[in-house]
Amino acid sequence: MTDVHFRNLSKAFGSHKVLDNINLDIASGEFVVLVGPSGCGKSTLLRMLAGLEPITDGELRIGGTRANDLPPQKRNIAMVFQSYALFPHMKASDNIGFGPKIRGEASDKITEKVKNAANILNLFSYLDRYPRQLSGGQRQRVAMGRAIVRDTSVFLFDEPLSNLDAQLRVQMRVEIKALHQRLKSTIVYVTHDQIEAMTMADRIVVMNQGKIQQVGPPLELYDRPVNKFVASFIGSPSMSFVSGRVATSAEGAVFEAADSVRVNLGEAGAKAVGKDVEIGIRPEHFRIDEERPAARIAVDVIEPTGAETHVYGSIGGEKVRAVFRDRISVKPGDRLPVSVDPGNAHLFDKASGLAV
Repeated sequence: MTDVHFRNLSKAFGSHKVLDNINLDIASGEFVVLVGPSGCGKSTLLRMLAGLEPITDGELRIGGTRANDLPPQKRNIAMVFQSYALFPHMKASDNIGFGPKIRGEASDKITEKVKNAANILNLFSYLDRYPRQLSGGQRQRVAMGRAIVRDTSVFLFDEPLSNLDAQLRVQMRVEIKALHQRLKSTIVYVTHDQIEAMTMADRIVVMNQGKIQQVGPPLELYDRPVNKFVASFIGSPSMSFVSGRVATSAEGAVFEAADSVRVNLGEAGAKAVGKDVEIGIRPEHFRIDEERPAARIAVDVIEPTGAETHVYGSIGGEKVRAVFRDRISVKPGDRLPVSVDPGNAHLFDKASGLAV
């Protein structure tokens, strides 16, 4: 197994800096997901790790060795791309074994490697098929098999599930996580889909505009985001925000906003008194409260999903989304009374976006 370390790493294309002072440690055997919106630099960082992009500044160490100038073939890394990149004229078994064949390995050793990869990925029934005879998920597994036979310590995945339909994405998430548990290899995985990040990662690296915003276990980022960007990006459906001000009351700090919004914060909001803030509330943390509502959602759209009811609307003129496990009786035009537990309210400074 191999650890990876980025030290003050930067990348620029001409005068345009796409990565700025990246510092990140990835332990041996860890599953780390780089997540963020398009253009945030996550794929560029992965390509620098693979040796496909030169490093402008800083240092990259793989397994204790400085890798800035190492060619890709000497980094002991395997990469799985968004496109399967399979040879259409080769059967699945030949695609998987192509790398060892090019490296001049013995045929019996190649056969053993292909069988081992097929066993790990449940591909035995498809080894004699051509890529055109395989589903998207099966092709992606063949691409993963091609990576496995390299006997590498670090696997890189660059949005490997983007071309799959929703059901296959769920299936492949489970298979990739199971693969990691069996191989115990270091995995660095890039995605723009935060659901993939939440369900697969040991740690998530949230990126935006070429910088790391926060690093931590999935639930830590979900429960304690360091700024509004992380709070809005992690979570599906995403967090809702309402602008207002924190004042004092007999019960402690209270968040106040337009349309008679008044959310008790207790002692947790004491250090925000007098500040202009945005309160962040996750959809599942709204609860219906007829007796002492903190706010009323002006309902626009209702989405019953069976297990949940999603309510779209606004509070104080700002768009919000609430999710209820119950099948509630509500219709467009209603003003739904809701409250929020103080422990589930997140406050962010209006000017900086940082968590208060």
